[in-house]
Amino acid sequence: MAKRDTPWKAKVLTLFPDMFPGPLGLSLAGQGLADGAWALEAVDIRDYATDKHRTVDDAPFGGGPGMVMRPDVVSDAIESAQAADLRLPVVYLTPRGKPLTQDRVRGLSQGPGMIVLCGRFEGLDERVLDAHEVEEISLGDFVLSGGEAAAITVIDACVRLLPGVVGQPESLTEESFEDGLLEYPHYTRPQVWEGRSVPEVLLSGHHENIKSWRRQQAEAITRERRPDMWARYAGSNG
Repeated sequence: MAKRDTPWKAKVLTLFPDMFPGPLGLSLAGQGLADGAWALEAVDIRDYATDKHRTVDDAPFGGGPGMVMRPDVVSDAIESAQAADLRLPVVYLTPRGKPLTQDRVRGLSQGPGMIVLCGRFEGLDERVLDAHEVEEISLGDFVLSGGEAAAITVIDACVRLLPGVVGQPESLTEESFEDGLLEYPHYTRPQVWEGRSVPEVLLSGHHENIKSWRRQQAEAITRERRPDMWARYAGSNG
């Protein structure tokens, strides 16, 4: 992969900017950040509140528990973030969004970057999502306290695909989801551990047999653990 002319950008709109970079400042992502492969900016949404209490939320119309983030405050934060770079898409992490896939991660990593909007309370006023054509993405069928942990996850998934971040780029081609399957099992030393031995085929040195075994294992694991994924794979390779 060729080096990019400009670093991939992640702008995070959040009520808790001190949560960043967090894990993104460590390991491969952190080294990539230090090396300039990507850039991170955490923006405090409260900076766009207009009252002395820096209010960002209000009670929901129609009643109900909790509070809702105000559209005027959030919209101003989005517009300010986009003013410097209109190319960046806006992503909102929410359980009601489309499930995140490796294909979407790859697409985001190949672009100039993204603006990640982190929700809190009961969520955002729907009008700001419509007005800014925000892409809603879900990490799964569960609920977090806020969007920050999800934002860190999505950014990390994108950053590791950037040129120069992973030391051995070829390792990315054999991961889960890359060919429609979950990844095969891995083994290392010691050869025998607590009475459990490494599969003999991995000790054979026969590369074609090893490749075939790994494919069989990937197919079996996918069939057992992700029947939805297996159905898609079988359908496209039938």
